[in-house]
Amino acid sequence: MFLPPALQERTDEQSVERRGARQSVALLRPVACLLRVFLVFKSRNRATTMQYQHDLNPVDSIVADAVGEPGKRTFFLQARQGRQLVSVTLEKQEVNNLALSILQLLEELEERYPDLPPAQQSGRAAQAVVPFEPLFRSSQLILGYDEANDRIWVIAKALVADGSGTWLSPEDERVPAVRFVATRAQMRSLSDYALQVVASGRPICPLCGRPIDHGGHFCPRTDGHAMPIVL
Repeated sequence: MFLPPALQERTDEQSVERRGARQSVALLRPVACLLRVFLVFKSRNRATTMQYQHDLNPVDSIVADAVGEPGKRTFFLQARQGRQLVSVTLEKQEVNNLALSILQLLEELEERYPDLPPAQQSGRAAQAVVPFEPLFRSSQLILGYDEANDRIWVIAKALVADGSGTWLSPEDERVPAVRFVATRAQMRSLSDYALQVVASGRPICPLCGRPIDHGGHFCPRTDGHAMPIVL
């Protein structure tokens, strides 16, 4: 398996439906760098029988973060268990969707299981370890809940192609996958911090809706003339 050259480059900056019987699962999947979001609900057997390249169960820490200057950031999901550190790269929109899906899942769990204590933030958000070597670029994220152990898990599957350059389906057994299992409090901290990271990017031009770079922005909506806008 290989990653085609067009996707070997860093992917810089550029919805959870209701309920399974015992486990809620949200599935986020980009195809060839085009982000598509759809939702699937499946039984617990899917998560427990899947083979993982790394299975951090449970994690000591988990965080979604970004490195680089606004407009050129690389987004990633990173988890640690003991001395084992696993990082996978994502797109900005994937980080945003993951964070929102976690918050919605937490809300659903509190409605479904009223005896569960609220998932409070576990203190200060985990700190990412940088620089890092990503294990792979993720093509699919699956978010779910383990009722028996009161843990939330996220599965990341790699974006890979076969020798002919054909994209492999995330369901293909040859596609590498990792799983991170965390407490509800850890996931809430991840979500809240991830939304802050996403929001800290480039400001948006109020006229054309395009991002404004650090050095300014030439807006095509200024009376037909490209004028610099700096915020």
